[in-house]
Amino acid sequence: MTSNRKNRVISPTDRTTRLLVLEAGRAERNYWSDLWHYRELFAILAWRDITVRYKQTVIGVAWAIIRPLLTMIIFTVVFGKLAKLPTDGDVPYPILVFAGMLPWFLFSSILSEASSSMIGSAHLISKVYFPRLIVPASAGVVALVDFLANLTILFALMAWFRYLPNWHVVFLPLFIALAILASLGPALLITALNVKYRDMRYVIPFVVQFGLYVSPVGFSSEIIPENIRIWYSLNPVVGVIDGFRWCLLGDASRLYVPGLLASLAMTALMLWIGVKYFRGTERSFADLV
Repeated sequence: MTSNRKNRVISPTDRTTRLLVLEAGRAERNYWSDLWHYRELFAILAWRDITVRYKQTVIGVAWAIIRPLLTMIIFTVVFGKLAKLPTDGDVPYPILVFAGMLPWFLFSSILSEASSSMIGSAHLISKVYFPRLIVPASAGVVALVDFLANLTILFALMAWFRYLPNWHVVFLPLFIALAILASLGPALLITALNVKYRDMRYVIPFVVQFGLYVSPVGFSSEIIPENIRIWYSLNPVVGVIDGFRWCLLGDASRLYVPGLLASLAMTALMLWIGVKYFRGTERSFADLV
């Protein structure tokens, strides 16, 4: 015979009564619905990460603007002036680079913020139950704040060069969501590995730096030979960057559909692997942190 413990819980947001049943295996079966029930915790952790990031800093959110601006200048000089790589149509090279950096910095920031989130929340994980997926997901919200600041700078830069987007820009939210999904799979995988193997934190900066140069951030993916471009697009960031440029640069930047489909397939695969591994090791987090 088995016995269940039933408690009535009052939600602090809507003051409605919800029946919480504690029994073996129930948390596993209701994991994804629990993510919604713990949405207030997600908001609290996200706000905590944002305030910690920018509280008591000298330049605050301006750092999120200075870093991509300096990177844009370096890439424009190296790839545009010295290497003389072509741009897309008549797009000014700084705009081409900045449009590629937007999704890349979103991807790399989510990867970096999420990777150390479980260690940073050790005091919370070891004391109370909640879906652990909330922790790396909430850490990624900081990257969205930086992204919005960078997007504002890009629009200002486009206005400066008198280069305005066309109707393609309405699809930008879809590619923003794709960039988040593309980063979430590797982020969950690395986050889980970092809990068990602490030296993973030394690997992450190398992965980010390596990915910056193998992705079409400082150059147009049009320069990739046609016979290997589909294989190059297996890098999920490639499809995201091409999609961003198609949305922001209009007809000057063509969307390589086979490459986009390859990036979508790899994004789905990495997301499945990341979630599966994270969920498989989640039970041991409280003991390891």
